[in-house]
Amino acid sequence: MKTTLKALMLSGVALGLTGSATADEAELEARIAALEALVQNLSAQVDAERTQTDQDIVRLEAAASSAPAAAPAAQQDGMMLGDTNVRVGGYIDLDAHVTSLSDGAIGSSSIARDFHIPGATPIGGSGTTATDMTAQASRIFIAGDRDIDGNKVSGYFEMDFLGSLQGNERVSSSFSPRLRRAYIDVNGLRVGQEWSTFQNTSAIPESASFLTLSDGMVFMRQAQIRYTNGNWQFALENGDTTVSPVGGGRIEADSNTLPDAVVRYNHTGDFGNVSFSGLARQLRYEAAGIEEQTMGYALSVAGKLNVGGGDDVRFSLTGGEGLGRYIGLNAANGAAVNPMTGELDVIPSYGGLIAWRHPFGETARLNLGYSGLFIDNPSYVASSMTQSVQSVYGAVLWDIAPRVTMGTELLFGQREDEAGNSGDISRFTFSTKYAF
Repeated sequence: MKTTLKALMLSGVALGLTGSATADEAELEARIAALEALVQNLSAQVDAERTQTDQDIVRLEAAASSAPAAAPAAQQDGMMLGDTNVRVGGYIDLDAHVTSLSDGAIGSSSIARDFHIPGATPIGGSGTTATDMTAQASRIFIAGDRDIDGNKVSGYFEMDFLGSLQGNERVSSSFSPRLRRAYIDVNGLRVGQEWSTFQNTSAIPESASFLTLSDGMVFMRQAQIRYTNGNWQFALENGDTTVSPVGGGRIEADSNTLPDAVVRYNHTGDFGNVSFSGLARQLRYEAAGIEEQTMGYALSVAGKLNVGGGDDVRFSLTGGEGLGRYIGLNAANGAAVNPMTGELDVIPSYGGLIAWRHPFGETARLNLGYSGLFIDNPSYVASSMTQSVQSVYGAVLWDIAPRVTMGTELLFGQREDEAGNSGDISRFTFSTKYAF
């Protein structure tokens, strides 16, 4: 390239000079050399820029190929309303019961027609059988949470339609909602209506009906102020006293001046969980000419244990003086009016349950269990007062589709009074539930 360029330039110069022999050839050679140097410099710069561009392209392509794929946007659990994340859920439930009673009938409007209330099993009448179908156990909840100055504040509201006093089954079966749970959480503090701190809800057996093995089960929802710190929980809960009067039956005194106090310790691990709870409560009855009170105490251990192969065992054992409404759906009262002194005497009771859950097949599980409550009433109470309630059950449930569960259940229960008389309940349940 250099030789060609030099030859061309020399030829052009020679032609331009028209053969003049007096031209300064040395000066011409110098100019040609300078021009060649300039061309070489420009060519080197072009090559360098091309090389750098190629390197940049290779580097960018390599970086693009090695960069991780962009993570998909996290799915929002709920929906944002302003600064609050709101979630809605619940389930639609149909329960069909065939109930056979050995000694009487349960009133058509009684909630005991919808699930097992041990103290409602009649004694001393004629046997009856009835079939009921209801969707009143259907449930809905609304939950929300937001961040306020670095603190997470959350709220929960839940209702269903059991126990409604509105409507009837003649035409529209219109039933009003009832409050189940409603509380606020912030910094370990829970304020509102919630499961009693005295109850370990993981011990509730799985069932096709709304509730089973309730005889010896601690089962209570009520207004409370609860503080949780690690494994410990402390609570002040709404106090209410149920009293056995001299003639039998029940008085709901609702005369407490002190809340019920609960302390609980939870231990959780690969084995499952177990809780230890203590309860202290005031039992007070105030009426015309009467103002009496005493104290009640109780202890409970409950939990759910994983026993291998997906099986679990759920259990509770509870005892004390003045337990009353906390166990067996108030099959026992907390205190009795002593006819000799007019004072309140606490009523000791103890009870528990055990249930085994065994998965089989792809989505099915078998549940078997026993529950019982035994009441040490004072000798002066009416002979019609409940002395004990017991039940056994078996249930098979299976998921026929995602979030859709069908179940069948057979329960047999018995209530015995202070006179030694007893009444039996046998109930077959078929249920279908869709959770959303």
